[in-house]
Amino acid sequence: MNENEKYLRTLARQFPTEQAAATEIINLQSILSLPKGTEHFLTDIHGEVEQFQHVLKNGSGTVKRKVEAVIGQKKPGSYKRQLTTLIYYPKEKLEIIRAEMNPGQMDEWYMETLQYLVDVVKRVSSKYTRSKVRRAIPEEYRYVIEELITEKEEIYDKERYYKEIIRSIIDIGVADSVIITLCNLIQRMVVDHLHIVGDIYDRGPGPHLIMDTLCDYHSVDIVWGNHDVVWMGAACGNAACIANVIRMSVRYGNLSVIEDGYGINLIPLAAFAMKQYEGADLSRFHLKENNRGEFFDLSEVESRMYKAITMIQFKLEAQLIRRNPDFEMDDQILLNQIDFSKKTVRCGDREYAMLDCDFPTVNPADPYALTTEEEQVVSQLIYGFTNSEKLKKHVRLLYEKGAMYRVYNGNIMYHGCVPLKEDGSFADSNVGGSTHRGKALYDLLEEYARKGFYAPFGSPEQIKGGDILWYLWCGPKSPSYGRSKMTTFERLFIEEEETHKETKDPYYRFIENDEEVAGNILKEFGLNPDSSHIINGHVPVETKKGQTPIRAGGKVLMIDGGFSKAYHAKTGIAGYTLAIDSHGMWLVEHEQFESKEEAVRRETDIVSDTLTVENFPRRMYVEDTDNGKRLKEEIADLKELLAAYRSGELEKL
Repeated sequence: MNENEKYLRTLARQFPTEQAAATEIINLQSILSLPKGTEHFLTDIHGEVEQFQHVLKNGSGTVKRKVEAVIGQKKPGSYKRQLTTLIYYPKEKLEIIRAEMNPGQMDEWYMETLQYLVDVVKRVSSKYTRSKVRRAIPEEYRYVIEELITEKEEIYDKERYYKEIIRSIIDIGVADSVIITLCNLIQRMVVDHLHIVGDIYDRGPGPHLIMDTLCDYHSVDIVWGNHDVVWMGAACGNAACIANVIRMSVRYGNLSVIEDGYGINLIPLAAFAMKQYEGADLSRFHLKENNRGEFFDLSEVESRMYKAITMIQFKLEAQLIRRNPDFEMDDQILLNQIDFSKKTVRCGDREYAMLDCDFPTVNPADPYALTTEEEQVVSQLIYGFTNSEKLKKHVRLLYEKGAMYRVYNGNIMYHGCVPLKEDGSFADSNVGGSTHRGKALYDLLEEYARKGFYAPFGSPEQIKGGDILWYLWCGPKSPSYGRSKMTTFERLFIEEEETHKETKDPYYRFIENDEEVAGNILKEFGLNPDSSHIINGHVPVETKKGQTPIRAGGKVLMIDGGFSKAYHAKTGIAGYTLAIDSHGMWLVEHEQFESKEEAVRRETDIVSDTLTVENFPRRMYVEDTDNGKRLKEEIADLKELLAAYRSGELEKL
């Protein structure tokens, strides 16, 4: 029996009769003719959970457009704002509306609003099969909502029929529950697939809450950003990654993410810091930055923890760099360049005065050796990070749904860059002991990164994988980072700004206007440079300086507009998102988001401007997508199975 015959027998178990195979062919063929669903792209969320939730709920303005299409001029703008806010936050908005209306007014409002919500559901669900919509409706209201959204040609007086259903909903007191269900259904159906193009973690207060949402989201994929991979490395037990994660959390005042969000005990680190750094100079470690870019004084214990974990980080990173000479990062080992008697440090070919040289846990004779107490703290931290069940769950999602890059429906998404030489050709890297560039470099680094999580803990492969995750965070040829070095030491301890410079990869210069280089990158990943796009995050677009997210003749879409509040002053906006539906692609420039409470109370939204990237020459259908290609392959296989049934050949197998 050949492989094709074995496959047909396996397929026949799923479709055991001629009729079953024929029915599935009809079903799949009909799906191919549906309009392509909406793809929604977000990047560089950086823990801003409220803004993230709001953008998800409004579909980057898609909900507002659907409401406008349904209502048009029938109702004033105030009612349409109320309805869109209701769709975003049904429970909260219903409470406000009930408090403002008497019972008689409420019944009239329920009648009108339920009808409009049903009409919006009809519009947003028109791209899906009835079975897919049915699965999205909670079971308790499935029959009622299906009746409301399904056109019944056999009913003579349709308007009366549907009004009676709505009247019954109001009379029996379940109007609020049905409204909430309809609103959640609209949110669910308005976006078919969500793409996260990196950097869920750090800065903002709620990356763990964002990950909770993504764990339950109906269809999502993730591209790893450098702030994600350092958390992945921490979850894999890489000590240098753990130190970086803690240092950033204390700097941004977000230790609660580690302690409360992930249940990791930081008391041993706090006790160590309070003892070992008592009386130490904390002048470089007394400020924390909140998610608005504002600075506040740290508490005494936080300042000591900040300095203690920073020195542990420098030691651990030096050890990691020395065991990985292929990283070529010796220029980032600086503790051994300090002259403690002169309080200077050699950086490059110059000697600089140190702003702080009070390091009680650093032995000048062996600066990268951990003290016995530091080793105990690191061991306890490794145990905490590798045994947090919630962190494991979130990192597992990053591995299962995530990758270094993603090719999807003719576009490529990556977070940072494709490392280039000064002439625009692909830069070589010998990370891993052999030379790679372009797509091959991405693939190799992802292979190592997966071993960091999936290889047996403590094995050479797992250790190397963890080290690669750290390299992806800050390495000079890391596609996720895209800069020459990370100057944490220099920014903390050297006043001269020339040492703080982190030179961007030549990639960022070329993608501004060079269509040829952008086209070469697209071809490197197997895409058509005439019709495909690079969807890029990582570097905020500074709109206030006249920068545009559309670059290289439209081939590159740089959609990091500064989601994090800390970037708002620099960028002038609160982030870009991208949407692609069956008609075209558009970028959405977002206003600053105050809070969920303000959005509910004042009915404010955060979409400020929409920029059309491309109008497709014809409407796109499922048959034009990657999923459509897979469905066509399934149809071809089913037709072969159907032919085998009809010819009697299947009986011989």
